[in-house]
Amino acid sequence: MASLQSLRRKIASVKNTQKITKAMQMVAASKFKRAQDRILAARPYALEMREVIGSLSQRASRASHPLLQRREGNTIVLGVVTSDRGLCGAFNANILRRAVEFLEEQSQQGKQVSVSLIGRKSIDFFRRRDWPIRKERPGVFDRLSFEHALEIGQNVVTDYQEGAFDVGYVVYNQFKSVMQQEVTVEKWLPIEPLYESSEGDNRYTGGGYLYEPDEKELLETLLPKYFEIQTYRILLESAAAEQAARMTAMDGATRNAGELIKKVTLFYNKTRQTAITKELMDIVGGAEALK
Repeated sequence: MASLQSLRRKIASVKNTQKITKAMQMVAASKFKRAQDRILAARPYALEMREVIGSLSQRASRASHPLLQRREGNTIVLGVVTSDRGLCGAFNANILRRAVEFLEEQSQQGKQVSVSLIGRKSIDFFRRRDWPIRKERPGVFDRLSFEHALEIGQNVVTDYQEGAFDVGYVVYNQFKSVMQQEVTVEKWLPIEPLYESSEGDNRYTGGGYLYEPDEKELLETLLPKYFEIQTYRILLESAAAEQAARMTAMDGATRNAGELIKKVTLFYNKTRQTAITKELMDIVGGAEALK
């Protein structure tokens, strides 16, 4: 049976842990509010720009811009976006599991796969695996800004235009709500039109836009910017989802610590009562023996 002193130490230790998890929950809640405001502000612009680029890409020929051209090669790169820190529940584990599934599926189809990693958790994970690593970007989420998306987007676009890979995908956690984050695999490059006609070409079939100047010149200007903005949206989605997951995980840890404190305290009281009763019985037994 555990001693009373060890039980008191355990209760004190769990209380200290509870204070830490409660503090981390409050910090995560503060960061989550800022991250949520940023993604909710950026998402409409990014999605509306996707509509415009979708319209342009359907009107234009795929040969009109390198970012629209489909290639027949087998080289695939997968961008894996995780957090830099842990203590956020299954946030990173779900992304890494889905990434491994995707890589294995592509490898079984004879594709040459590699990974481009954003976040320390993905870097630590894939350094112990056999898949080749193309680039590593730790520390992005410490002070996330559009400059990070600009740098990442320009590097990816340059590599694609130089033929370093033929198709690019990205896997990340899309923010839905505080309690829900959805692991999403998106096609990064080449940029796909929103819809395709039944004949297989990219003729635009929806409502029209009037463009000035012409579509080709607009594509030259907008497609790189579009890719950078979508990269920024993905980073913001991941940042908001991470803080929501951490806030939920720390709330659960705080409540679990409270339940553990109650159970150990109850056991401590029972053990203490048993010890007191035993001492009383020894005293009464001793008094009876002296009579």
